[in-house]
Amino acid sequence: MPGPPLWATPKLLRLLVADRLGMMNLAAARYGDAARLRVGPKTLYVFNEPSLVKHVLVDNAANYHKGIGLAQARRALGDGLLTSDGERWASQRKAMQPAFQARRIAEQAELVAAEATEWVERLSVRSGRGPVDVTAEMTRLTLGVLGRTLLDTDLDGHAGIGHAFEAVQDQAMFEMVSLGLVPLWLPLPKQLRFRRAQRRLGEVVDALFAERARRGEPIGDDALGRLIASLRNETGDARRRRGREELTTLLLAGHETTASTLSWAFHLLDGHPWVARRMRAEASAVLGTRPPGYDDLRRLPYTTMVVEEVMRLYPPVWILPRTAQADDEVGGYRIPAGSDVVVSPYIMHRNPRYWLDPERFDPERFDRAQAGDRPRYSYLPFGAGPRVCIGSSLAMMEAVFVLSTVVRTLELRKLPGRPVIAEPMLSLRIRGGLPMTVHRI
Repeated sequence: MPGPPLWATPKLLRLLVADRLGMMNLAAARYGDAARLRVGPKTLYVFNEPSLVKHVLVDNAANYHKGIGLAQARRALGDGLLTSDGERWASQRKAMQPAFQARRIAEQAELVAAEATEWVERLSVRSGRGPVDVTAEMTRLTLGVLGRTLLDTDLDGHAGIGHAFEAVQDQAMFEMVSLGLVPLWLPLPKQLRFRRAQRRLGEVVDALFAERARRGEPIGDDALGRLIASLRNETGDARRRRGREELTTLLLAGHETTASTLSWAFHLLDGHPWVARRMRAEASAVLGTRPPGYDDLRRLPYTTMVVEEVMRLYPPVWILPRTAQADDEVGGYRIPAGSDVVVSPYIMHRNPRYWLDPERFDPERFDRAQAGDRPRYSYLPFGAGPRVCIGSSLAMMEAVFVLSTVVRTLELRKLPGRPVIAEPMLSLRIRGGLPMTVHRI
């Protein structure tokens, strides 16, 4: 498999720490569909072609467990649905799946719309005043949606939970770039912050379990109820540890990716006001002044295309790392057992073979009439195969509802001269937040 020579390893190590997206871009631009990157003690096999991606994520998915980054992140996140493998993952997925069925998502549409409406009303008060950090606001909003739809609770009362998840993300990425070689007990500032975050999240999770127990009512079919039911055969510390790991993972994965997508959406809409105007016209024609409902999703096709295009340019999950369990052959290349295999949606979504002018923001490329014969696995915003994102339908509904609610009444504008830089952590977030001013239409 082609790749940079051995003497380029120090440069790749620097890129792993300082410019992970640049490292992925380098692999695709210089070596095409498949590249071998030697990064310190690791050799990464990077695939950037739909049929090769399909083999790894779908056809032979059982051979590829969670890999570099997520494997190390297990020290920060525990063995939740995001990081586990094998029978434990299958059992967790089966237990949680009913909470994300289409019927139940449809039933939650009113709650999602209510959260979006309340958030817009809160934000309207800031019109004409100083800037707000849209990234922090999106975190608050998506945590609110997650609490009401999946946990049947109000997470607003748990202060500091957003900052705690930032610390967990930072630690998980630190585990990746340090290859899990730095002891957790070292009193580094980042690790001390992570320990405080762990304690805070543990308190929140314990409070959520205790609150559900105090109600003295049927467990329920939401995600928290499903999780509690799945722990019935566990006892003592094992039950408490697994409950903490599962619920912490659900809280992180359930809000962070959608918050990231919405933040990038407002960044792109500010630079493409004609897109915002078309969204506003669609929302006004379809919704008038009422909140969106589940049946409105199919009536808001342009807003849906905008969300799809945002996730093409800035996929919330920018990398899908895997580890080969047994020897395999991919595209004619031998992949030894234990190898680190990487698929990057961020790079796949910029492959000029499948995307005309890939750096341009163009929602209409997702018009079904224009999609043509684009390969299925050239677009992976929610992953693919057995481990495709369990919450993709809820995430899409939430993003469409929020954007269609905002554009009818508000316009968000970036501060001039402030760069917007992508920061590839567990999700692809905006470094340092996104300050914007609020203006009524």
